[in-house]
Formats: sequence, C-alpha cells, structure tokens
Amino acid sequence: MGYAQAYSFKYSPRPGTPGATMAAQVPDAVKIERLHRLQDLLDRQQTAFNFSCVGKVIPVLFERQGRHSGQLVGRTPYLQAVHVTADSSLLGRIVEVAIERVDANSLAGAVIAAEHVSA
Repeated sequence: MGYAQAYSFKYSPRPGTPGATMAAQVPDAVKIERLHRLQDLLDRQQTAFNFSCVGKVIPVLFERQGRHSGQLVGRTPYLQAVHVTADSSLLGRIVEVAIERVDANSLAGAVIAAEHVSA
C-alpha cells in the first residue's frame, strides 16, 4: 500500500501508560533511524502519488487565500494542498480542479469552470 500523505513520529513513553514502564525499551538512536527510514519511504510514496495526479480533475475544498495575489489554497480528498489562481468567492466551496503540476509540498492547477462549484 502506498500513502498520499502520512504523519509519523518516534515513540515517546507517556507517563501512566503500560508502554512507559515496559522493560527493554528501544534505544532513542534506533527509534530515530527507523523514523528516518519510514519518512524517506513515505516521501517517495507521496511524491509518486502527487505525480500520478497530474492531468486529473480532482475536487478541491478551498480553505484560504494563498501567499500571492489572487491565489487560493485548498485540499483534495487525500489532504494534498492545491494552489490555484481564482477569485476568493470560491473559499469554503468544493471546486473541480485540473491538476497541472507538482510543487515541493503541494499541487498546482486550474479551476475547471464556475458551474462545477458546490456549496
């Protein structure tokens, strides 16, 4: 199975939990090395998934304005960030977006048509 996105952390003992008092705890250096290996794999899977989206039309929920004038940022059903140039009237709406490219940590695309907008 591949992942479009995942959040991963090394194990940290929590006071009062059974795991916190177990003998033979995994050394921190081993936890860090395992986490790095996992995150490298997840990064490769996320990149592959993002590139597989190029050329597809995906519904995007627009959440906020972007850093650039006229830019909106939204999320796909897979929680990928998507940047488009569009009017702020689309905020809070789900809009069909043609994905055009993959950026470092997001996708970029173009709104298909206003009539595809849903409230």
